[in-house]
Amino acid sequence: MDDKTKRTVLIREIEHWRKSKLLPEHYCDFLLHLYLEDAASGQGKSTQDTGFMKSSAEAIKNSNWKKWVLYFGLLAAISLTALNFNAFELPMQIGVSVLFLFLCYTLGSVHNGKEPIKAQVLFGMASLFLLFIGVYLLHQHGIRDKPALVVGYVVLCSLIWMLTGLLAGRMLFQLSGWVVLVFCYGWLLHYRLDSINWITLELSWVPLSIFFVWLGWMILGKSKQIGTVFLMLGCITWFMPELYGMLYAEQYGEQAVQLALIGKMVTEASVLFASRKKWTEWVA
Repeated sequence: MDDKTKRTVLIREIEHWRKSKLLPEHYCDFLLHLYLEDAASGQGKSTQDTGFMKSSAEAIKNSNWKKWVLYFGLLAAISLTALNFNAFELPMQIGVSVLFLFLCYTLGSVHNGKEPIKAQVLFGMASLFLLFIGVYLLHQHGIRDKPALVVGYVVLCSLIWMLTGLLAGRMLFQLSGWVVLVFCYGWLLHYRLDSINWITLELSWVPLSIFFVWLGWMILGKSKQIGTVFLMLGCITWFMPELYGMLYAEQYGEQAVQLALIGKMVTEASVLFASRKKWTEWVA
């Protein structure tokens, strides 16, 4: 029995259940909708995947030799530039890095509407390269003893990630930028406060977590994507004191950190359960 025949039999059974009142009518409607939607999506996906694979194979078979020379030439140029990068002077290093970033962000913007997966890969490459090359150059040119400058550059990268996510409509880049910014805030607390006890630690993070959730709720009506980012950020920030405490368990006490973590997990789970009808519509 093929899939089409099975689907026909199931639909007849559901109609029989409806007429004989074996199931409530709205349950029958739900099951019919579910089977019909799965069938339509399955056929569409199969056709799309087959068409994509076939078109890709045809494109490779019918490709021009000039394109192959161009692609491999670009790959060779990038490889040689990377191998000789340390031999360049600082202005040359910055120029090459800016050119690579410009190409990645430009190509990502071009493909953002038609090929979102390719655009995300390009944006991701550019964002990671931006962070890596800046920190690498700072260390290479003797600024490793000034952590404030390194952290300042990381903050700049996080702002660029957030801007990329806003302009391209990509939630992952927005959230990544905010998370990095939050970790920079944690670094500032660690190195700038004279003493951090448990109360100070909680007061430094918990109000910030509540503020992020409130801000996301206020923005929800204007932008569901940004609102969801702040909701997730608030949930992450909620556990930052315990994460910090795990790194310095000998100072705060391993048992105290574990009890605080469990208590916060129970609190957050309770709040999420009580407000599930609201936040599920929020992130849906």
